[in-house]
Formats: sequence, structure tokens, C-alpha cells
Amino acid sequence: MRVGVFGATGQVGSVLRSVLAERSFPADDLRFFASARSAGTRLPWAGGEIVVEDAAAAQFSGIDIALCSTGATASRLLAPRLAEAGAVVIDNTSAWRMDPDVPLIVPEVNPDEVGLARRKNIIANPNCSTAQLVVALKPLHDRAKIKRVVVATYQSVSGVGREAMDELFRQTRAVFVADLIESGSGKFTKQIAFNVIPHIDEFLDSGYAKEEWKMMVETQKILDPDIQLTATCVRVPVFIGHSAAVNVEFERAITAQRARAILREAPGVLVVDKREDGGYVTPVEAAGEDATYVSRIRKDPTVEHGLSLWVVTDNLRKGAALNAVQIAECLINRRLLKKAA
Repeated sequence: MRVGVFGATGQVGSVLRSVLAERSFPADDLRFFASARSAGTRLPWAGGEIVVEDAAAAQFSGIDIALCSTGATASRLLAPRLAEAGAVVIDNTSAWRMDPDVPLIVPEVNPDEVGLARRKNIIANPNCSTAQLVVALKPLHDRAKIKRVVVATYQSVSGVGREAMDELFRQTRAVFVADLIESGSGKFTKQIAFNVIPHIDEFLDSGYAKEEWKMMVETQKILDPDIQLTATCVRVPVFIGHSAAVNVEFERAITAQRARAILREAPGVLVVDKREDGGYVTPVEAAGEDATYVSRIRKDPTVEHGLSLWVVTDNLRKGAALNAVQIAECLINRRLLKKAA
């Protein structure tokens, strides 16, 4: 199996490399790619080093799987080139998610759709908040059929990249040393340290921000087009780990006790739900872990069949790198790869 990691020097690319190693991914030949300014960098792998290649100038023949975290603009140009060269592209950007000929995959939710990759040789990874949401919703939807979801996300700064994490660190330090706080000139529209920002991505004519729109349409594409979803996405001063407060209305009756039992058996989910101080998961505990954690499962008394949940995961892993590698494993296990020439 010949694998290319694109955006290998970036934040998600770094986690991708770690996940590939941790899961002993069967890569007989591994190549790392990045922008021209990172070309020539040596990255550790399997006790040795791999030299990073310039993605814009490299030849792609022979790659079976391409794991791409290059940014949406670059992906729109890069993914078709890789697909034409024979690779199956697993793309972490927003570029291909809503293309009707590109499957949008979360392996715990809709693995059977990986076969649709043959249409364009591209598979899309969902938005990080969508991924954790549908992992938690899928087993409940199968039992009681979801009508409507209201979700508020609390998204860490790592969702914007390494520079955003640095910005949070600098601002936090500035608060403690009484220094001038940079605000509105970096990755965020307002101060992020000791603050929350109810705005992620650009605003649309509807009044929703694009991150909120992504959660709506991606959940429908992955899980069920009849599910109605409204979201408020908030950036919070957390380094790693996205959280979501989720309210779900079902067509059929389902108790909190039954939902807890269903989720305990669900793939990729860990239930930590003790009705006591600290009996729930926060981003600190989820960082570096693969699971989607569900806590605070309780009845919503305002609707006939309703539940409220708290969902947390490491956005760099399940929200991006891990999900991509799981898709690749699914392709291999189902023997859906045609070896590149």
C-alpha cells in the first residue's frame, strides 16, 4: 500500500502521521507532501526520516491512498490531479463535502457509502463538529428516529490551526503580565483569551455563520436528509477538544436510561455519565483520545420525545486525522482499492 500525506507539516498532518503509526497502518511506501516552503524538511517515521516533497511540483503516479489536509483552495486543484493519477483521495477540507458525487464518510455511521468513491476517486471528511455529532446521534436515530436537533458547539482554537493556538497563548500570557492584548488582528475577530466568540467562519445571508450551515447540511447528507438541525457555533479559549450541548427530538419514545444503554454499545462512543460532581467528560480528558464521549444524558421535558446530551471529542483526531485513517482502513478491509500504476 502506497500512501501520500498532503499537508504533512501542518497541525492535522502531524496528527495524521501519529495516527498512522499508532494504528500500524499497512503503508509499504509512505510519502510526505507540503508547500514549497516546507519542501526538503525531514520528518521522522519508523525510526528513520522522510523528506517532504513539494506538492505543487511532485509526480503522483503510484500513490494508492492520498490523505489530504492542505486547505480547501489547494484541495480543489490537488484532489483531481491525484484522482486522475489513480489515487483514492481522502480529503479533510470543506472543498468536496457537498459534491453529490463525493461520499461524505464517518465510518461508524455510513461505511457502506465508501464504495461511491469510484465516481470521482474522492472521499470527503466532514467538519470536525459534524463528525462527533453524528457518531453520537446515529445509534439513537436507528432506534427512535430523530426529527430535530438543536446544538450549541464549544470549539477549541486548534480548529483554526497552530497559529490560533499561539494567539490564545500570547493573549493569555498578556493578561497575566498586564501587557497589551492583541485583538482582531490575528485569527479571531475579538479577544479569545478569557472570552467566547459566537462566530466561526463567514456570515451567510441567512444570518447563520458558515460553520453552522456546514453542520446542518453535512448531518443531513451523512445521517438523514429529513433531520432538521439548527446550530450555534462558538469558539472558546480551549486548546484542543470540541464540545457540544445537543438537544434531540425523536419521533418515537426513548428514555434517558435506554439511550445510555444504546450509546454504551455504539462503535466509537464512550459513555461517562455519573450524576455527581465530575461525572462527565471535558475537553481536557478527551485530548489525545480517539473516542466520542457522551455525558449528561437526560430527558427534555419540553417536548414529547426529547433528550439532551453533552458530547466531547479531540477535534484533531476524530474530527480530522483519525476519521481519515479509519476511512482508509475501511477501503482496505472492503477490498475497494485498485492499485495505482
